[in-house]
Amino acid sequence: MNQSRFFTILMLVPALLMVVGLFIIPLLSSIESAFAVDDQYGFDHFIKATELYGTDIVFTVGIVSLSAVIIALMSITIAGILTLSGNRRLVALLAAIYRWPLFIPFIVAAQCMRTFLAKNGLMNNALMSADLITPLQAVSFLDWSGIVFTFVWKQTAFATLMIAGAMAAMDRSQIQAAANLGAGRVRTLFQIILPQITGTVGVALILSIVTMLSVLSVPLMLGTGTPTMMTADMAFRISSYGDYGVANALGFISWMMTAVLAWYYLKHSLRNENGAGGQHA
Repeated sequence: MNQSRFFTILMLVPALLMVVGLFIIPLLSSIESAFAVDDQYGFDHFIKATELYGTDIVFTVGIVSLSAVIIALMSITIAGILTLSGNRRLVALLAAIYRWPLFIPFIVAAQCMRTFLAKNGLMNNALMSADLITPLQAVSFLDWSGIVFTFVWKQTAFATLMIAGAMAAMDRSQIQAAANLGAGRVRTLFQIILPQITGTVGVALILSIVTMLSVLSVPLMLGTGTPTMMTADMAFRISSYGDYGVANALGFISWMMTAVLAWYYLKHSLRNENGAGGQHA
């Protein structure tokens, strides 16, 4: 081993030790705690978790799935406008606005949305000032709809940044050729651009789903009690009962959701790459 390689490895050691100490060891400890029951291993914590919080698990899957679908539609639309629109003012306006949520932490976003979506919040007051609704028609959105609204508002910027970057990296000659052949912008987006960036779209959605499954502040500050998301259940189980076994079982279930999704995505991507490789051969 030469001297430069030795010093390179030596520089990586502190970072590796930090990853192992702060992430790998706690992860393994959490998994072990989820299965450990009275000095042996079993599924008692998982059974208890599903009995107590089965509805919340389904609620979490529904909230995250709905949010992911809306995020996909909005991010693809915004990225498509940024890539294909000839209106420079609209493109400049979208480019300046859509990034803002990237710099706002979830806890700040949740607090802002709590003020904005309340029955006497900013949104309803603005609608009443514009004579669009009456005070009796004001409705609070501090429920599942508020959680979805916040997730979509926060994560659309992240997904759009990735998808718009992938679109910008494409060969513009393909878009120009489609336009010369009479293809409209919508057709160009869905038939020319999207098939080439499905990998980036999938990665953006998976990362967004992982983020939404891990957020605690949004369901705590915008939810109305039950049902709620699994992160709130995990925090409640630990803070109220000190029950790390059930809390870690819920965390393992959440981890399995993302693992299955990632496995399906990777399998689908590899299948498409193999199919494309066979066609080129």
